[in-house]
Amino acid sequence: MKRKIVVAAALAASMLGVAACGNSGGDDAKTSAAGKVDGAGKTIKVWLMVDAETAWKGVVDDASQRFTAATGAKVNVEYQQWANHLTKLDATLAGSDVPDVVELGNTEFSKYVFSGGFAELNKGDFENSGTWLPGLSGACESEGKVYCVPYYAGARVLIYRKDLFEKAGITGAPKTYADFTAAAEKLKAGNAGDPKFSAFYMPGQYWYAAMSWVKGSGGEIAKQEGGKWAGQLSTPQSQAGLQKWVDLTKTYSKADVTKNENEQAGIFAQGSGGMFYGNAWEQGSAEETRKDPNDPTSELIPTPVKGKLAAAPLPEVPSFLGGSNLGVTAKSANKELAAQWVKAFTDSKAMEGLAKAGALPNATNLLDKAATDNPKIAPAALAAKNSWFPPNAEKWADVEKASILQTMLTDILTGKKSVADGTKWADEQIAATLNEA
Repeated sequence: MKRKIVVAAALAASMLGVAACGNSGGDDAKTSAAGKVDGAGKTIKVWLMVDAETAWKGVVDDASQRFTAATGAKVNVEYQQWANHLTKLDATLAGSDVPDVVELGNTEFSKYVFSGGFAELNKGDFENSGTWLPGLSGACESEGKVYCVPYYAGARVLIYRKDLFEKAGITGAPKTYADFTAAAEKLKAGNAGDPKFSAFYMPGQYWYAAMSWVKGSGGEIAKQEGGKWAGQLSTPQSQAGLQKWVDLTKTYSKADVTKNENEQAGIFAQGSGGMFYGNAWEQGSAEETRKDPNDPTSELIPTPVKGKLAAAPLPEVPSFLGGSNLGVTAKSANKELAAQWVKAFTDSKAMEGLAKAGALPNATNLLDKAATDNPKIAPAALAAKNSWFPPNAEKWADVEKASILQTMLTDILTGKKSVADGTKWADEQIAATLNEA
């Protein structure tokens, strides 16, 4: 945004058997995991985020055991905290004692790809690479080259009140976008007496959601032409998608137009909402017991929505994926071995373990089996089949930091700007930021 598979050593060797591509430590060669590398006496260092330790350490250990059986090399996995991992990584990459494999969030990878922090990889060496989730793999690719491997994902879904659906005569989750808006209309009419009620709760600066509507209408945020980036929000397709989102938000949401989605699950948990669009795990967050918000000393109490929520893909709206990728550092002295470990940790066996632990696998062809193996992730698995990623630009993080999209959305929702004027302004700001020397 977050369990063991036992495999015989012989099988591991056949799956991971690897021939060096002639430059196991150099920075110029493409790092391959295709042939046999003798790693006897060597140890690779892997940095994974703490989620792996708490949720699927058995999968990590199994991949490392298979890797060791195939190569003779050992693995030292160090678990990192999200709060300081980028600061720690920057300091480490500036030196010479670097980890061989690093996990980063999918939106964090682009910066390091463009700065040369990771080695080029041979995409064809990794299982299921032909069907990697675009929402993960987008961050790994630059000028036809690949610098990281998708690891796991979480998808945004429609989360709704089953009891209010039943009360309003709505049968099951929406199957089409028209079903969705019809449900919103019935929920609004049935709760007109509650001035705080949102038939569809949507914070005004939730740009991941707004851009999903843009992408669903065939629009784009920005694209590169002739070496220069140009904003694309003022194109007819993008404006149509954004207008659709604006109309929906104005009609059915009472959420603060100056706030983002960070607190939406907690607010929805208070009971004045029929539907919201969030990460699949936000269903559990909204339903979990908590202290009375008006009395910090209170006992834990059930929220008004406890046991009343369900989730489903939001029809015709592609999902922005949260998740992580894995890269081999450019300064690694064990690139070939590192690539082999990544291969083991992202193969179908490992993905099966991640799905059973509650994460989405890294490829579309694995999603149906994941949903069958773990029905709890089925809505997110279905949503992940249609995913998107922000422009893979060196300066994209600066666009986010400058809150360009968030400002545009609030200006439009408050009437300060029309959709046409707001998108024109945003396009100018995005282009200036992405093209800055």
